[in-house]
Amino acid sequence: MRAPGRADTTWLRAALLVLLLAAGAVVALTVDLPDVDAVRGRLDGAGAVGWAALVGAVALVLTAPVPRTAVSVLLGVVAGFLPGLLVALGGAMVAAVLGFGLARWLGRSAVTRLAGPRLDRLDRLLVDRGFVALLVGRLIPVVPFVVLSYGSGLTAMRLLPYAAATALGILPSTVVQVGVGASAPALVSGATAAVALPLAALVLAGVVWFRRRRAGLSPS
Repeated sequence: MRAPGRADTTWLRAALLVLLLAAGAVVALTVDLPDVDAVRGRLDGAGAVGWAALVGAVALVLTAPVPRTAVSVLLGVVAGFLPGLLVALGGAMVAAVLGFGLARWLGRSAVTRLAGPRLDRLDRLLVDRGFVALLVGRLIPVVPFVVLSYGSGLTAMRLLPYAAATALGILPSTVVQVGVGASAPALVSGATAAVALPLAALVLAGVVWFRRRRAGLSPS
């Protein structure tokens, strides 16, 4: 039988985990994103420290229920493809390990008490085949990034297979997402040219038509 003090600690830690997630959700919904030009200026002036800080900021953002896709695309816009890719991968991995650790430390004991023997089967499955299951989940992002991170920490899955599956699973989608962001200025420029050139031609044709019509109506 568990001691009352230990049981109280279990639920207190679980409540703290829920509180952290709720606070992250509130911050994600209320804090405005920084201006792209301002971020670029800070990165140019800060050097390696600025890039390290950006990785840390991305990690903190991704421990909250924020779509990783949006963050990766934004990094491509701000930093370009290769720097943005490195920051996106680094920040996502730090966030994944942090979410896993927080869930394991704060929530695992509460889940064990609530689920009881029903959790044993899932634990055995994830200990034996957790790498493949998580890899599929990361490759096919049906479940949000943050849910897989915290959910894995609530099980008995080991950290090393978890980290390896996460690193491999997020790589393809991150390359695509950052690439889309890095290509956005060129896409916008191409789209602007595609719209502006026909519009300019139409305006010019209208001017020519108007001048000819006006010349035809004027008295000889």
